[in-house]
Amino acid sequence: MSHRHRSERLGELFRRELTRLLLGSLKDPRLDGVTVTDVRATRDLSFATVYIRSDEDVSEGIEGLEHAAGFIRRELGRSLRLRKIPEFRFLADETPEHASRIEELLRRTREDEGPRDD
Repeated sequence: MSHRHRSERLGELFRRELTRLLLGSLKDPRLDGVTVTDVRATRDLSFATVYIRSDEDVSEGIEGLEHAAGFIRRELGRSLRLRKIPEFRFLADETPEHASRIEELLRRTREDEGPRDD
């Protein structure tokens, strides 16, 4: 099995488990409306980047998750029984905004070119 495939599979497992914790064990009000959209782990599982979105202020969600990071690692260690649980870094998922910006730029480019006579 390739390392990339294993990292992707573990990232998805971490995403599901983090979502479970958000829905159950984590009671911090800063985490209300927080959704884990993706988790990307390094090959050696030293670090994993957790991408989140929030209905509220995403920076508050990141702050709440950083505050709970030790608890999260302990809980994942218990539930997943992996030799190594990564250190988590939490970032805002800006994928939808980025995609919207690209679409807008493409639309403007097409408008600027105008109709073409071939």
